[in-house]
Amino acid sequence: MEIITANIWYFVGSFVFIIIGVLVFLYIGKDEQVKELTTLVEKLKKSFNDLDEQAKLIVKTDLELNKAQEELDKRLNGLDALQNTSQLISTSLNENEIFAKLDQTFLMDIGFEKTLILQYDKNKALYDRSEIGFTPKEKAAILDHLRNDSELIKLLENGKTISSENSTKLQKDTIIRTFNVMHYIFNPIMTTDGMVGLIFVGNSAATSSITEGDEELISILATQIAQALDNARLFEEVYRSRQALESKVQSRTIELKSALDEVKNISKTKSEFISAVSHELRTPLTSIKGYASILMAGKLGEVPENVKLRLAKINTHSDNLVNLINELLDISRIESGRVEMKFNQCDISRMIENVHDLLTPQLKDKKINWVTDIAPDVPTLLLDSSHYERVFINLISNAIKFTPEDGTISISASLKDDMVTVCVSDTGIGISEQDIKRLFDEFYRVENKINQNVKGTGLGLALAKKIVEAHKGRIWITSEIGKGTTFHFTIPA
Repeated sequence: MEIITANIWYFVGSFVFIIIGVLVFLYIGKDEQVKELTTLVEKLKKSFNDLDEQAKLIVKTDLELNKAQEELDKRLNGLDALQNTSQLISTSLNENEIFAKLDQTFLMDIGFEKTLILQYDKNKALYDRSEIGFTPKEKAAILDHLRNDSELIKLLENGKTISSENSTKLQKDTIIRTFNVMHYIFNPIMTTDGMVGLIFVGNSAATSSITEGDEELISILATQIAQALDNARLFEEVYRSRQALESKVQSRTIELKSALDEVKNISKTKSEFISAVSHELRTPLTSIKGYASILMAGKLGEVPENVKLRLAKINTHSDNLVNLINELLDISRIESGRVEMKFNQCDISRMIENVHDLLTPQLKDKKINWVTDIAPDVPTLLLDSSHYERVFINLISNAIKFTPEDGTISISASLKDDMVTVCVSDTGIGISEQDIKRLFDEFYRVENKINQNVKGTGLGLALAKKIVEAHKGRIWITSEIGKGTTFHFTIPA
């Protein structure tokens, strides 16, 4: 019994010991799980805090992006409105029209609640040109304030942009109170004459602060208005100058027409006088020449030799005087349009050869070489051959007179653009630029040794010019002292 009791107690003790061991084992395992769960909770807590911070950052970034997007949209709308307005005012050349195009729609599109555009009048007083958001009473108070705020006006006149971001506290408080805004920009309108006005924009909301982009936008607008005003002013000045010039031109035209009519009357009177005098001189000259010829022929008895010599001089001088009278008559007739041109088909090569034959003795006396170069495409010309022969005779005789011995006279003709150009060139003494300008004047003779020894009337070249112009042609001279002279004239083909 004792043994059984001892076994039972042994069994019970062993069982208790086992139970205690199991309980101890279970307790130790539970503690490890608690520790693991605690560690996991800490990790989850940290992750949650990290996610919270990231969420806050995302929200903050989103707000900043939205604000930037709003600012960008505002800038884009302002720039679009600015571009449209720029196109409108750049085509305007009137000040009133420029400001009329700066309507309320545009002023609202640039993104400000209040806008005021002011300009100086002739008395240097500011008055409103365009506005939005101000009552008449507010505008009157603003204009009164600007008249007295010399410091602000002086800064603007120096080209400075004034905004709520760069104003002094006192200045800012005054402007906020006067204009009833929280944020604002003042920008001068500067033309080549200085400041002619200013632009004011502002917002009442405390959140709508002024940015650098806003200042740039208003500065661009002010510059464009200034350029448009400059263009309008320049156009007005040009228009007035043009009107004054047109008035002067009309006045001068009337004076010139009157003077031209007077010149025409004088020229007509001169031509009539020359014609009348020439006719009057012809009759006694004919008698003198006739009597001289009769006396020289001995029809009234023998005439002594010394008397014959004097009669010959009378005859020669009479011929010279008759030639002079004929040239004067021809010039006056051509000028007055009373000369009758007998146009016919003429071969200019043949005409030049005829003149060459006529002047051959003079050419041989001075041993002058004769050269002709007539282009094969020069056609027959419709002209008065008798008058044009006189042109060639005058020009070639002139060349012979001023060309030294063993010199050369060249005649050329070429066709270009339905116009034949003839050139009479010599290797003579040449003509100065000063003399060329007057060479076709009537009675003008170049002062040189040759002209001092050779008599002339100074009418040959004047007559040649009249004949060429009567044929709708043109005549001019090129020359170089010591190397020769070329007379050029054209004949319509």
